[in-house]
Amino acid sequence: MRILVQRVTSARVTVGAGSAAETVAEIRPGGQGLLALVGVTHTDDVAKAQKLAEKLWQLRILDDERSASDVGAPILVVSQFTLYGNTTKGRRPTWNAAAPGAVAEPLVDAFAQALAGLGARVETGVFGADMQVELVNDGPVTLLLEL
Repeated sequence: MRILVQRVTSARVTVGAGSAAETVAEIRPGGQGLLALVGVTHTDDVAKAQKLAEKLWQLRILDDERSASDVGAPILVVSQFTLYGNTTKGRRPTWNAAAPGAVAEPLVDAFAQALAGLGARVETGVFGADMQVELVNDGPVTLLLEL
């Protein structure tokens, strides 16, 4: 499991286009939060999802070396299978290392639920949807978490 974490001052996930576009998740401007792009591979399980949720919740990347748990910062979780794209050969990425949706979706959900269980205010994108993700990266701070 890979989680690309960005410290943000705002973030929003929209599904659909034009007049049918709908905001499904948001970290509103006015503070700090975390955007977690979550990729799942074939060997991942619920235990890894829970460990990464704990790590993210306690990760001291907010102002004054505080964590989301210290300040109650919101976390926006978005599934991102492309974190397991392989670009070592040619010009077209392969996605063989990414788990199929039937495996990945419950683990992304488990990650979000583990965060909520720790006390996080969690918003999520829509698994498998064509999402537009807008964010204001604060710092910028971007880290890759893996187990």
